[in-house]
Formats: sequence, structure tokens, C-alpha cells
Amino acid sequence: MINLFVKFIRLCLTAIISTLLFGCSSITYYSQAVTGQLEILQNREPIKTLVASGQTNALLDEQLQYALRLRTFASDSLGLPDNNSYRYYADLGREYVVWNVFATPALSLENRQWCFLVAGCLNYRGYFSYEGARQLAIELEHEGYDVFVGGVRAYSTLGWFDDPLLNTMMNGDRAALAEVIFHELAHQQLFVQNDTEFNEAFAEAVAQTGVRRWLHQHGSTDELLAYEARKRQEAEFVSLVMRYRASLAAVYVSNTTVQVKQREKERLLREMTEEYREQRVHWTDTTRYDEWFARGVNNAKVSAIATYRQYLPGFEAVMQAVNASLPEFYRRVSELSRCDVDKRKRILLDQVTDFTCPA
Repeated sequence: MINLFVKFIRLCLTAIISTLLFGCSSITYYSQAVTGQLEILQNREPIKTLVASGQTNALLDEQLQYALRLRTFASDSLGLPDNNSYRYYADLGREYVVWNVFATPALSLENRQWCFLVAGCLNYRGYFSYEGARQLAIELEHEGYDVFVGGVRAYSTLGWFDDPLLNTMMNGDRAALAEVIFHELAHQQLFVQNDTEFNEAFAEAVAQTGVRRWLHQHGSTDELLAYEARKRQEAEFVSLVMRYRASLAAVYVSNTTVQVKQREKERLLREMTEEYREQRVHWTDTTRYDEWFARGVNNAKVSAIATYRQYLPGFEAVMQAVNASLPEFYRRVSELSRCDVDKRKRILLDQVTDFTCPA
């Protein structure tokens, strides 16, 4: 309890200092951030205690015990931090824990960034309520930005707190639960300030390797086949979006008028949607992608996909080069993180696996 109190005081002081540095407009934002984090800390209970209490139903009992096995596997077999994160549980009574706001100019794919003392600069701003996120989105839309508000099922405090397993993380199948736990723990393993794309793709590479390893050792053949099918479908979706992202980028840097760029943007986004409709007939589960397209597509949505997936092939190439040895993978990625940002990007985009960076 004392340790938790000290950490919470640190969080409050960080919020206060950030407000002094970035101005009075930040007071409301940091207030909701502290309140939202406190809600999670107050609601969490040790999973073992909760299961032993008999207060949970049989389904939740099974999910929680499965999560504990995943948590042990994460440290024992994947080399991820061994701490109390995801050994607690909290039910927030809502579908998402936070809502992230992404914004880009109308004729650019450059994400607007927000900077924080602990995490550095990020490609999004997170809110613990949809209403708060939507209010910022409206303000940015009035300023002419393309905006996307996306619900998030989990996030990492990077070791500041023992992050609990949340009800928001348990809406998918068991492979999805494994993936989100491994992903969030990977952020504790390595986090590079001011490089959201690097951090998210690294965590995803670790998560996917971890899930495959878990399913090979502890899952069924059907679970593994279903997971691989879902990953192939996801890769096709990302490939589609990234192809059109490249076309949009070429339009935005061209020497044409604003009017022509706007027309080309609309045409490309319309064509991407139409190509998706043709492609989806071959997919088994299109729910999440149907929703993504149904709400309209803009630069911010396209850039959000790039934030999480742009450098994943580069990390996968490194993983393959070290024969999926996670200790060696972590060592190589740690070295990569010491490169300047431009060199890091070139290495990952070109899928270079033989690189050196300063110690």
C-alpha cells in the first residue's frame, strides 16, 4: 500500500509539473488522466485472491486462471519483465479503457504529436472517457484536421504501476488475450521516447512471436490455425491501407493545386474502400474492418494504422535473422534503438538485419 501511495504521488507531481510546463489548458487533461488511473488502481484485486473468494462466475474464473498462466509464460519463456503487472484484475464496466485521438492535416499524413514527461511525444492523445476524446476531436476538426477517435482495450504505464488485467482485454478469444498481455509487457521491456511507430511495431512483433510459441506449446491445432488465419487477414488489410497511404503521400508532396490534391485524396480513399469491398468476400470475419470503413476513411485513420504496423515487417526480419531467439532479438533491437531516428527508420523500412548503432 505504501509503494502504491508513493507511486500515485509521483503521478500527481508529474501531472502538476506538466501543467506548469505546458500551460493552464493542460489542467483538465491531466486531471482526467490522474482520475482515470486512480480508478484502475482502486478497482484492481489480486487475481488469486479474487478467484479464491468465489465471487466470480465460472467463465471469468477460467479466463483469469488462463491469464495467470500466460503471465508466467511471458516471463519464463519470453523473457518479459517479471513483476506484478497482469497479476491483478479490474472490471471498469465499459468496453474500452481509453480512447485515443489521432489527428493529421487535411493534406498530409504527418501525425500531430502530444508530448508528456514520462512517455515523451506520442502520435495520439488518450482520454479515459469517450466524451473527453470526442471534445478534442471536435476542436481539431474545427481547426481543419482529419481526426480519428479509436477505443483502446489496454495500455502500459511502463512500469510506473503494476498494470492490471482489465475486462476490456478479455473480449476476444484466448489467443487475443495472450497477444494483448505480451504486447503490453513488451512496452515494459523496451520503450523509446518520441518514437511511437518503433514502440508499437516492436511490441507487436514480440506479441505475435509469443502467441505462436504459446499456442505451439499449450494450445490446440485449431487455435493455432485460427490465429494464423486472422493474422493473414490482418496483413492483407494493412497491406491495402499502406498501398493507398503511399499513393496519398505522393499526391500531398506533388506540385499540384490544393483543389487537385483534395480531389485526388477523395478519389484514392473511395477506391480503397471499393477495393476492400471486393477483397472482404474472401475473408472469414470482417466485423472489425467493416466498422473501420463504415465510419468513413481519412488521413488520420490511415496514419493510425501506420503508427502500429509501418515498421512491423522490419522487426519481423530481425526476428527471423536471429531464428526467433528472443534474448538475441531484444539485444539487437536495443542496439537499434540507439541509432538516430532517421537511421532507425531506414533500417526498418528496408528490412536490414545487419546493422550497427553507437553504444
